[in-house]
Amino acid sequence: MRTRTVRPAVPMAAALVVALGLAAPAVTAGSIERATPEEVGMSAERLRRVHEAMQRHIDEGNISGGVTAATRRGRLVHLEAHGLMDLESNKAVTTDAIFKIMSMTKPVVGVAVLMLMEEGKLRLSDPVSRFIPELADLKVAVALPQGRGRGRGAGPAAGGGRGGRGEPPPFYTIPAERPITIQDLLTHTSGLASGTISNSEAGRLAPQGPTATLADVVPKLGAVPLEFQPGERWAYSAQRGFDTLLHIVEIVSGQPADRFLSDRIFEPLGMKDTFFWAPDTHRSRVVTLYQRTPEGLTRSENQTGVTSETYFSGGGGLMSTAEDYLQFGQMLLNGGELDGARLLAPRTVELMASTVVSEFGGPDSGRTFGLSVQIVGDPVAAGYRVGRGSFGWDGAYGTHVWVDPTEEMVGLVMIQTPNFQISRDVENALMQAIVD
Repeated sequence: MRTRTVRPAVPMAAALVVALGLAAPAVTAGSIERATPEEVGMSAERLRRVHEAMQRHIDEGNISGGVTAATRRGRLVHLEAHGLMDLESNKAVTTDAIFKIMSMTKPVVGVAVLMLMEEGKLRLSDPVSRFIPELADLKVAVALPQGRGRGRGAGPAAGGGRGGRGEPPPFYTIPAERPITIQDLLTHTSGLASGTISNSEAGRLAPQGPTATLADVVPKLGAVPLEFQPGERWAYSAQRGFDTLLHIVEIVSGQPADRFLSDRIFEPLGMKDTFFWAPDTHRSRVVTLYQRTPEGLTRSENQTGVTSETYFSGGGGLMSTAEDYLQFGQMLLNGGELDGARLLAPRTVELMASTVVSEFGGPDSGRTFGLSVQIVGDPVAAGYRVGRGSFGWDGAYGTHVWVDPTEEMVGLVMIQTPNFQISRDVENALMQAIVD
């Protein structure tokens, strides 16, 4: 008997419901109203430690710079730029700098899917093949033991890697026991492009060319074997799972993904600098990507990440500013509404931030996973300095957002060098500044 690690989405603790009711916004024209730290129970003097934490990492050569931001009780209490956005030109970071947010795209796609769910246009339990017939009758990869060929009893051979160093092992395939669903994709329990074999085969069978679109690539994933049986476990689908979800948004809404997100999410929230490809007028504000090496920070060869003019990656394609994404986070903290624009009902936000996968990160990690976001149920076990029940997600280049119903706070870190210790340090600096 296979052990399942997922269950249907259920409501969070009552504390979230209370906090959603308390977090009424005070905003004007799509921008969150500013407040002094003392007006919202924080210390201005202690907030200076956010910059001190960032500056330490800059001085140690961990990052070139970044932007940090926070709201409390619906008001902007912290927005600060640190260091340089480009080392070669010595250009300072500004608070309106544009960052490649990578997997912080996923909660945006999650909201889009839930909006369509509220409208009755899809269900979480819907098979993905309802919208993309090519993803029916999927197969599941089963790895062969290393050193073993396709011998008798190995099952129907479907191909596979050569099993060399850094390559997937040989495998055969078996039928999927059930279809993958919308909820499977939202919770990374589908097995679609979620491991060594499936990622390798996705690259081979569903390549993403320079002018490709979601409609070109996603249906080809039907030929890609799943990494495991649907619902069997949590395993991160870094790109293709949420690319598939965003293509479903296109199919259901009848709009290209960039237009749907702009019309239904970005414009209502006043997110004027969030897009899949920065227009020429904005290019000077895009922060340079760096990687850490023994010789120090080195400019990354790939400066576009997975952003594209034609391929709207739901897994990691968006670019945004700290202020824009803060408005998205504040909408979630407010229970789905900002400045009179309601995207979701409070109970739907509660559902989004409810535990669906209980063993995400391991049974003692203090974290669980909901619908496109992680939930910190035990901050001590998780090693996070946030309130119990906080939810959010990270991006591969070091961006991080958390929505904290307990402290009525949204916190944000925007950097462009992978270093997730910085997120913990900024969380700590913000939490110690709360004095009420």
